[in-house]
Amino acid sequence: MTIRVVIADDQSIIRAGLATILDAQPDIEVVGQAADGREAIDLALRLRPDVCLFDITMPDVDGITATRQIAGPDVVDPIAVVIVTTFDTDENVYGALQAGARGFLLKDAPPDQLAAALRAATRGDALIDPAVTARLLDRFAATERAAAPRQPVDPLTGREEELLISVARGLTNAEIATEHHISASTVKFHLNGLMTKLRARNRVELAMWAYETGRMPSTGAEATRR
Repeated sequence: MTIRVVIADDQSIIRAGLATILDAQPDIEVVGQAADGREAIDLALRLRPDVCLFDITMPDVDGITATRQIAGPDVVDPIAVVIVTTFDTDENVYGALQAGARGFLLKDAPPDQLAAALRAATRGDALIDPAVTARLLDRFAATERAAAPRQPVDPLTGREEELLISVARGLTNAEIATEHHISASTVKFHLNGLMTKLRARNRVELAMWAYETGRMPSTGAEATRR
């Protein structure tokens, strides 16, 4: 199966670089490129790619708005979106996740991580840059904690609590399975249960909830895990 991708970034050299990296992958094809959010929305709705790779800071319509329009909670047939951003200057990643993005990476992420993020998004999974997970989600979640985060439909089990923390740390399903000595299918079973209990659409929202409820430390130590 070939993963069809639409790229949106207002810098032509970035778009070209991303396209070159992705087209070099045997299972990924860049089917469209956009220089702004409005063009990105039009391309996504017309081409229906498997996943979109959006920058946040774009003219006309920004990446957050574009993400909300094609992947937001009110979209009947959402398209997967992965955000690429620069941590030091971008204050809007948390908003992008709320808008429906399945994951995000820093722009200096290695090519294999970029490709892995797109593959994960097409599976309904997500790959979150570990450095951003600890440093950025915690930063924005402090504001959300004051707003009484939503409570689960049913209490979380001990195993679900453990796996929730692993998700928030940015671990993949395979890494979670290895760390907890369980099968990948068991990981998926528990994560599906978590999403049902927390009314979360994907593992990114699980990570957000973990930060919002203070389940993750604020030291940022996890940012150095990899």
